[in-house]
Parts: sequence; C-alpha cells; structure tokens
Amino acid sequence: MADTTSDSSDTAPVGLGVDVGGTGIKVGRVNLADGELIGDRLLRPTPQPATPDAIAATIREMVDEFNWDGPVGVAVPTVIHEGIARIAPNIDESWIGCDVVDLFDRHLPGRTVVMLNDADAAGLTEVHYGAGEGVDGLVILLTIGTGIGSALLMNGRLIPNSEFGHLMIEDIAGRGFDEAEHLASGAVRAREEMSFAEWAPHLSNVLRAIEDLLWPRAFVLGGGVSEAADEWFPLLENRTPVRAAVRLNDAGIIGAALYAAAHSGAIDLGEALSVTEDRPG
Repeated sequence: MADTTSDSSDTAPVGLGVDVGGTGIKVGRVNLADGELIGDRLLRPTPQPATPDAIAATIREMVDEFNWDGPVGVAVPTVIHEGIARIAPNIDESWIGCDVVDLFDRHLPGRTVVMLNDADAAGLTEVHYGAGEGVDGLVILLTIGTGIGSALLMNGRLIPNSEFGHLMIEDIAGRGFDEAEHLASGAVRAREEMSFAEWAPHLSNVLRAIEDLLWPRAFVLGGGVSEAADEWFPLLENRTPVRAAVRLNDAGIIGAALYAAAHSGAIDLGEALSVTEDRPG
C-alpha cells in the first residue's frame, strides 16, 4: 500500500501531486491536513516535444522515485472534459483530443490517476489552504502570467474548466474588444513596458467584467506579479475584495494531490469538492 502518513504525524493523510509546466514537471508528496509539502519535490525538464506519451513516461519515472502506488493527481495546462484533453495553449498540440484515461492506464497501470487543469489545481489549493480559505460563497482565482488562467470555487467546490482569460472585453483604450489575457496579462505588461499604475486599470477592467457576471465574494490573484501585490493592489478599482495567492510555485502540486485523494476516497471532504465526471480525467 502507499504511504498514507506524513513525517510529522501518524494520522495525517498524504497525497502525491504532479504539476506539468511548459519547461518543467514537478512532483511532490503533500500533507493533506495542512497542505504542506513533505520533503523535497522532484523537478525534471518537460520533454520536448511535450507529447502526451513523453510527459506520461516522465511522470511514471518520477512517481516511481517516490515508491508511490496510491492516487496520483496531475495538473496540466489544458481543459480536461469527459476524460479528453481539449486545448493546448502552452503544451504540444498533440494533446488536443488525447484520451487521458487511456494514456495513464498505459503508463501507470493499476493506479488511480486524476488529471485537472493547472489553474483549477491552484484554486483548490488557495481555498483549502491559502488566501481563499474560509471565504463563503464564490471565490475566483486568476493566475496572471503569460496568459490569464482561472478557477471557480463555490464554498470550496470546484466548478472545473473555466477560461476567463478568453473572455471578450472592451478595451479601456478604445481599441475595441479583445480577450482578457490580451489586454491585462503579465506578458502584456512586460511587452508594453507598463508601470503598475499604467497596467492596473486594464486589470481592473477585466475584474469588473467578471464580477458583473458572477458577483464573487473574493478574487485570489496569483502568478509572478502577485509577489509585488503591495505595489499594485491599492491601484485596483473593482468592487470585489482582492487577495494575493500565497502558495505560488507549489499550488499545482498541492491542488492535484488534494483532488486525487478526494476522488479516490482516500480523504473525505463531504460535499465541498466536486470530483465526479462521466469519465474522470
């Protein structure tokens, strides 16, 4: 059986999470009582080309290094819908249409492997162990980097595969409508050499468009720019409270481990976590 205790407690449940990025794959064991990593995480370069089989083979090797045979959660930059990868914005296009259930049946046979979007994994982490913990109602996490990723969580329950980065919004500069991430991502700020004061109105515009649709209780903002939150949070002009993500680089690992453990029944989160689909991904 897999190790189900942490180094510091004989009763704390332990999960294993994988975070697949464009340049690296990270794997770590997680104490699911507090969301803290146990020991060192493994890091390997993302194989190039980053095909499903190449990534799954790398994950298998990394999981084997932990001598782990329990549930495995995998966070990937794609939408997983009914067990099929649907998009590939930051990964090889061969992922589109990939049956991820079959993929891991072949590479990790006999294991419970659950895949989810990387922003969804970060959202789960923040509502259970981070900036969104204890917030009643709807929390929306946005990861602001090369694009804008998103996660919706209602009272801790994941509503998977939101894509607010692709929401069409009218630009405050009067240039017409464009996708949110084309107007206010971290990449846009860097490319156009905007100061925080110049960039914040564009992000505020995106936040207002989202909150006019869904009226969340809180936004949690992650990504590299969140490390400088004290500099630009006061410049935002939307009405919903905004919090900085706190788990940052480990959020994908933690959320993936939590999702897999709940999906497999290794831990019981009651109705707080939605983990059932026609074909679990």
